[in-house]
Amino acid sequence: MSDSNQSVSTKIEGKKASFKGRKLRIAVVGCGGIANYHMETYRKIENAEVVAGCDIVRDRLDRMRDKWGVPENALFIDGSQKPWRAMLAAMKGKIDAVDVCTPNGVHAPAVIDACNAGLHAMTEKPMAMTVKECKDMVAAANRNGVKLAVGFQRRYQDNTQNLARMRAEGFFGDVMLVRVRACRRRGIPNWGVFGQKDKQGGGPLIDIGVHIIESAMAFLGNPTPVYASAGTWTFIGDKPSETMSMWPGWDHKTYTVEDFACGQIRFDNGTIMQIESSFADHQKEHDIQDWWAYGTKAGCQWSTSEIWTDQNRMMVNMAPVFMPECDWDVVFERKLRNWIDGCLNGTPLQASGEIGLNVQKVLCGLYDSAKVGHEIRIR
Repeated sequence: MSDSNQSVSTKIEGKKASFKGRKLRIAVVGCGGIANYHMETYRKIENAEVVAGCDIVRDRLDRMRDKWGVPENALFIDGSQKPWRAMLAAMKGKIDAVDVCTPNGVHAPAVIDACNAGLHAMTEKPMAMTVKECKDMVAAANRNGVKLAVGFQRRYQDNTQNLARMRAEGFFGDVMLVRVRACRRRGIPNWGVFGQKDKQGGGPLIDIGVHIIESAMAFLGNPTPVYASAGTWTFIGDKPSETMSMWPGWDHKTYTVEDFACGQIRFDNGTIMQIESSFADHQKEHDIQDWWAYGTKAGCQWSTSEIWTDQNRMMVNMAPVFMPECDWDVVFERKLRNWIDGCLNGTPLQASGEIGLNVQKVLCGLYDSAKVGHEIRIR
């Protein structure tokens, strides 16, 4: 680990150059849109420094140099579609960890190569494209004794953590059902490769649904999924549209993912999770990201932290009178700090590779069930 007091990323406004402790030296794999959120966050974390980056697009590397202060000689581009390999070779002994911010299809190979090089890894959500890829990633991390985390920031929200603590203490009794919704009326991304199944693995279910599913699973204590039953439909995204929306003009010609998915998961503890996720459907709400849980002693709504239970012979609804601000910036910082502390100090990861694998089983189970048209057992 670096003991230097001067980070190469001190050019980032607000970076504390006087920090005297160990810093995790990080290389970013994929320097596009989501990487900028990570870079904004790293400037707030005193024991982290970004020392290298790689991409297949030159302009993104120029931004890493000009905006974030990463030296030109620590930026790598490679037409082979695996630019991290040149970076890992050239920066051997100069980096401690990689942060993978690529499209979904690149998560597994980049993480596995990094782990095999003895480096810690963080990958954006979803963990990968398939269950096998996730298993291979976990195996590589365990084999090389490094930390692997997945970027599930919703579990770091105060409402998720408070409700999860109450469930663990028995407040809700046995949770029978969780209803999950991550749905947009018209919200097909008109940038990136979100509509291309071969690069993303799927559409709204794997892109936005994964966040709400994972936070609900965190509330449940991460039970093991056993059975899946689902359906998926494409009826808007693969056609030109004149309907006004927030992101018009998406590439309908390359759109191969679902518009809408719904299904059901049965977990090993008996809990059932019902799931809806859409980029585009005919619903009342413009955009909804929420879940509701129903237990034998109480129920709750995630977004509001409202709780429904019985007290003193009365049916009672309870809601907090104060909740701290917990926006995207806050949860991004919490998730990256948790990973960095795990790498530097060996503290437990809240969103480990094993948790990412469990979530992937849900996603792939739903897609596999929709493909065959009947319920399947998840393995």
